[in-house]
Amino acid sequence: MKSKTFLTLIAVLTLSLSLALLAGCSQPGLTSPRAEQIRVAGMKGPTGIGLVHLMDQSEQGKVQNPYVFSIHGSADEITPKLINGELDLAAVPANLASVLYNNTKGQVVVLAINTLGVNYLVETGTAISSLDDVRGKTIYASGKGSSPEFALRYLLAENGIDPDQDVTLEWKSEATEVVALLAQTPGMVAMLPQPYVAVAQGKVPGLSVAVDLNAVWKDLDNGSLMITGVLVGRKAFVDQYESQVKTFLEDYQASTRLANESIPETARLTEKYGIVAAAAAEKAIPQCNITYLAGSEMKTALSGYLEVLMAQNAKSIGGQLPDDAFYFLP
Repeated sequence: MKSKTFLTLIAVLTLSLSLALLAGCSQPGLTSPRAEQIRVAGMKGPTGIGLVHLMDQSEQGKVQNPYVFSIHGSADEITPKLINGELDLAAVPANLASVLYNNTKGQVVVLAINTLGVNYLVETGTAISSLDDVRGKTIYASGKGSSPEFALRYLLAENGIDPDQDVTLEWKSEATEVVALLAQTPGMVAMLPQPYVAVAQGKVPGLSVAVDLNAVWKDLDNGSLMITGVLVGRKAFVDQYESQVKTFLEDYQASTRLANESIPETARLTEKYGIVAAAAAEKAIPQCNITYLAGSEMKTALSGYLEVLMAQNAKSIGGQLPDDAFYFLP
């Protein structure tokens, strides 16, 4: 009897110890390290608009993760902070994500697409109703040597228009300079991004959107999308805190949805956080193509877009197409 009792006691103790070990292993602190703060950067303009509802909810303490947000005037301000570890996640231009991946040898990964095409052809007359109507015209624009130029040249060429022979491309240093010219030049045609289109329409009587370049890209049905902005993260941070990154992506997806569904409130928040003035934002948001694409859908769309830029100018994406490790596919 004593032997049986002893064996029973051993079995009970063994089972209790096993359950205790299992319980211990399930504690988040042991298997899922948590970042004390997640430093997220956005940019003024369309690529930052999708963040504003998340910023507001974070400020009110309605989110699980400890976020710290910052808004920057240009990608040049974000890049060094991301590389040296001062930032963890950032919304940046799509081609810059590829450049960073190549230049850091894979230390930056792309998490989601946040903004599709935001460029439009506008005019102060009524001569343009399709892309074919720009033949023989001068198109004023900003963004020479960057993705706006490469995308415009691609769209013109794909629609049978030689960008060097059939049109004249007049490049200005900033979109504001193009807006000023529109106010002075009747019948002028220009390529502008939102929200500058909305700003220009408030300053230039009779200015209208002639061609939605995002729609022209979609009509090509080439398997890709015209992409303006993406969300990236430092690979070391994403790998270490993948669970929190996934939670962020859920929060971010909800924020982008609210950005499109609650436009007056979104416009108020964009001004509050210094991204776009509310009046311009409310007019521009429906044409900013704020979105959320992740996983395989993101990879298909973005890889196709980068292939287009690669064919135009390899330097625009950092010299080569990123490999599969570029894409965050949890």
